[in-house]
Amino acid sequence: MQIAVGSTNPVKVNAVIACFGEAVEGISVPSGVREQPWGDEETIVGAKQRAKAAMEQAKATIGIGLEGGVQLIDDRLYLCNWGALVDEGGMEIVAGGARLPLPDEIKEKMVKGEELGPVISAFANRSEVNKKEGAIGIFTNGAITRTNMYKQIVELLLGQYHFYTR
Repeated sequence: MQIAVGSTNPVKVNAVIACFGEAVEGISVPSGVREQPWGDEETIVGAKQRAKAAMEQAKATIGIGLEGGVQLIDDRLYLCNWGALVDEGGMEIVAGGARLPLPDEIKEKMVKGEELGPVISAFANRSEVNKKEGAIGIFTNGAITRTNMYKQIVELLLGQYHFYTR
């Protein structure tokens, strides 16, 4: 089985490798949504489109798309993270991850159109946070990293896949 991940971001690729333990290839593909997805719907669409594009481009058995976004709920800005698994037979599975409220100063920058990765890097005074611990790692003081969070989403995808293909 060949697995293609719709990203070359090491956080996302390593999360998939941790779950599949097989040949996993990171493929740079567009999400088809804004650089910074807003809301569950747009974030899910980005994950699905990454999964399909990666599978097709790599001619893989399974494509995995992982997408991070933000969601406004009751005037608070939250992280939202979604994943999608597609296979060559047309199956499509979706799963979501943890939610975490972000500070108002980050919300203000996001509302102005900035992207979460650079905003968090500046906030934490660390480079490329999105390729390392992620916002979730910063705001949980390392208790949960971005890789851990995406690994849980991939586990949810894989568990559903095994259930539906048994």
